[in-house]
Amino acid sequence: MGYRFWGWEHADAPAVTDEYKGICTPVDLYDALSEIWCADTCAPRMRQNWTRKNRTLGQCSITAFLAQDIFGGKVYGVPRPDGNFHCYNVVGHCRFDLTSEQFGDEVLVYENNPEQFREVHFAKEEKKQRYQYLKKKLKEYCDRR
Repeated sequence: MGYRFWGWEHADAPAVTDEYKGICTPVDLYDALSEIWCADTCAPRMRQNWTRKNRTLGQCSITAFLAQDIFGGKVYGVPRPDGNFHCYNVVGHCRFDLTSEQFGDEVLVYENNPEQFREVHFAKEEKKQRYQYLKKKLKEYCDRR
């Protein structure tokens, strides 16, 4: 099967935890999150534009830090014109961006970007709560399988 998220062809980083049954690679995580992402997990400033068709909109940081929990590695951020960062993951040789589809045909540069830290992102209480909600929903999803 072909995917549309950036880096999917080489998204083979193995899970470093067995906390999420059935999530062995980033592709597995993408498949699961595709069922879970919703307006409630979308960044509030983008929520009015969220749709099932554009389900990755506003999900980047919480998704990247959840992927880091599962696969290890580091989270980096592509600088955006509004001063924010679009987050993606690097695990060894494996680089992937599970939420890149929200940008359509825009080409993002995934090199020489600053590392992102959850302490900074989760200083925003609403973002921390969205991350915890996404994590809880993923756990429930995996436990049902």
